[in-house]
Amino acid sequence: MIEENYREVEAKVREAAVRSGRAPEDVTLIAVSKTKPLSDIEALIRIGVREFGENKPQELKEKYDQVSTPVHFHQIGHLQTNKVKYVIDRAVLIHSVDSVHLAEQIQKEAEKRGITAEVLIEVNAAEEDTKFGVTLDAAPGLVEEIAKFPNVHINGLMTIAPFVDDPEENRPVFRAMQQLLLDIKSKKIDNVDMNVLSMGMTNDYEVAIEEGATMVRVGTAIFGERNVK
Repeated sequence: MIEENYREVEAKVREAAVRSGRAPEDVTLIAVSKTKPLSDIEALIRIGVREFGENKPQELKEKYDQVSTPVHFHQIGHLQTNKVKYVIDRAVLIHSVDSVHLAEQIQKEAEKRGITAEVLIEVNAAEEDTKFGVTLDAAPGLVEEIAKFPNVHINGLMTIAPFVDDPEENRPVFRAMQQLLLDIKSKKIDNVDMNVLSMGMTNDYEVAIEEGATMVRVGTAIFGERNVK
């Protein structure tokens, strides 16, 4: 069932990429496995899936340490400074960097291990009170500040759009993110590559791809409803 769901989402991702004038391989589908058992991840590994997203650092650590085959885990949820140590050498990409304070801690832990942490800057494009992330206006300044850390490499931007019944309502949010990415890219800041735009989830990933997403984070459509603990 999970495998079938994944194939169905994968097909829609490919179609949306083609509609947006891009090659299907230009868009990465991240299977958001948060709260789901390791057996669900293993089921997808068997059909060749290698990109998984986790919200909680401890959960990412546990799954990373126990999974049968090396895969790419993405830290997509809010990250507290005291939890950076769990994901610093396990997450292929940290999607949720939203402050210089957090970047400082990532720099500290990465330097300690002699690695470079790959990160995205989280933008609260719709300025929702319940969401983390910097505003569209504040994002370029934050990028310039974090770019100064030698062991933290900025790959692009991430946003969590509002939860809406009609995905079309989020099109302006995704469009604003794409424009922000291009604006920052044009500045040619050292240690910054604006190649990744992580946006779009189960209810709106096709619209996100049409507006430039290079990564989509899909959980419910693949694994079913979340297990709320």
